[in-house]
Amino acid sequence: MARVFYDHVTKRFGNVVAVNDLTIEIEDGEFLVFVGPSGCGKSTTLRMLAGLEEVTEGEIWIGDRMVNNVAPKDRDIAMVFQSYALYPHMTVFDNMAFGLKLRKVPKEEIRRRVHEVAKELGIFDLLDRRPRQLSGGQRQRVAVGRAIVREPAVFLMDEPLSNLDAKLRVEARAFISKLHQRLGTTFIYVTHDQVEAMTMGTRICVLRDGVLQQVDTPQNLYDYPANVFVAGFIGSPAMNFFNAVLKEVDGQLVVDADIFQVTVPESRANDYRQHVGKEVIFGIRPEDIHDPKYQPPDIEAAPVEAEVDVVEMMGNEKIVYLKVDDQTFLARLDPRTDAFVGNRMQVNLNMGNMHLFDRQTEKTLLERSTQD
Repeated sequence: MARVFYDHVTKRFGNVVAVNDLTIEIEDGEFLVFVGPSGCGKSTTLRMLAGLEEVTEGEIWIGDRMVNNVAPKDRDIAMVFQSYALYPHMTVFDNMAFGLKLRKVPKEEIRRRVHEVAKELGIFDLLDRRPRQLSGGQRQRVAVGRAIVREPAVFLMDEPLSNLDAKLRVEARAFISKLHQRLGTTFIYVTHDQVEAMTMGTRICVLRDGVLQQVDTPQNLYDYPANVFVAGFIGSPAMNFFNAVLKEVDGQLVVDADIFQVTVPESRANDYRQHVGKEVIFGIRPEDIHDPKYQPPDIEAAPVEAEVDVVEMMGNEKIVYLKVDDQTFLARLDPRTDAFVGNRMQVNLNMGNMHLFDRQTEKTLLERSTQD
């Protein structure tokens, strides 16, 4: 097990900066997830740690050792790739044992480790098969098992679930989370799927264009996004945004979005009073928009009249596309709502969970002390 430290790490490919001055400390035994859209630098960040890409500037430490010039095989890490990278001509046993054979581990020790891990992963009966005889979920377990038998200090996983169908992805997420809890080893995981990030990570590192946007626990990222990008990326469906001006009317703070005006509740007024007159971006999540007939008790509701544009029935909820003038926004409503395409309805915004961002910088207007 080991702590990992990126110290002002930059990676350039010619004139392209893939990772820009990244500094982050990953604690021993932590499950950290790098998340962001395609091309944000998350896989490059992982590959530099693995030694598959050279660092342009800065230092990477594993434990008390700086590893910039250490060969990949000597870094005490194991990596699981999106493609699984299994040798097609080898059996499951030989695929899992291959790395240990290269390190000249005794045969009996190899056999013990492979059998022990295969039993734990539920693939013991598959040891004599070849990859082509396995399902996608079984191949994924073999790839993870190959990493586990090495007993590394750090596990690196680069979108290992991308090739699985939806049902298997859910099962595999739980499987990897349980594995981390049992092993207590440092896991560093890369994904573009914010649902994977939210459900698996003890902390999440959000990247955009190679720049660290925010690193925090899943709940803090959801509740206290540092900027518009994080607010829109974390959560599904994404947060709704409206250009607005923060005003004071008869002693009350009002968010004037032009197409509607909503009052800031007293519980949040002190957070934002100093920003009266500022052009802002008002954010509200779809799950904080309710049909008044079925809204939770005690929410700090602000009414908005809108036209129903699209209704998606999900069984446990309805995703409703609402329209005010030319702006469309989403609500996650109770499935009993009688919203139907073309009708006008009132929805209530839960202003207790509102967000305001500076329109110029796109940074949150909440002071960090308020978030803590």
